[in-house]
Amino acid sequence: MKWNWGYGLAAFYTIFVGALVFQVWKSTQYDHALVSDHYYEDDINYQEHYDKLVNARNLTTDLLILEDEDRQLVKLQFPDELGKPQGEVRLFCPSAGNRDVVVEVRTDNRGIQLVSTEDLKPGLWRVKVDWEAGGVPYYKEEVVQL
Repeated sequence: MKWNWGYGLAAFYTIFVGALVFQVWKSTQYDHALVSDHYYEDDINYQEHYDKLVNARNLTTDLLILEDEDRQLVKLQFPDELGKPQGEVRLFCPSAGNRDVVVEVRTDNRGIQLVSTEDLKPGLWRVKVDWEAGGVPYYKEEVVQL
């Protein structure tokens, strides 16, 4: 069999179609889940979120989010000037939405809350604190490595 340009062209198109089919098959194996199931609503309500960020930035004492790997805890130190906070703490896993954990804000008399990370898988997590104190809403987000 003599190799000519016809065989080369057929080999090229066969390899091209094979690679294209492989890429389509591979793309069906990828999870295309969105970060939020309610992304349209989140976009519409972004001004409220922005106002919470500005309120938190204007505090004289910032909310402290500290991780303690030895005790497997995330420590939240709320500002004393605000009084008793109410809201929620969301431990958000960017790589898998089904791992998210939501905890209600329940501080002690010093304004400290400890959130256990014992049952969480190691990796990158975002601690999102959405709280209200004195009738003013606040929001702070920080990345922790567990």
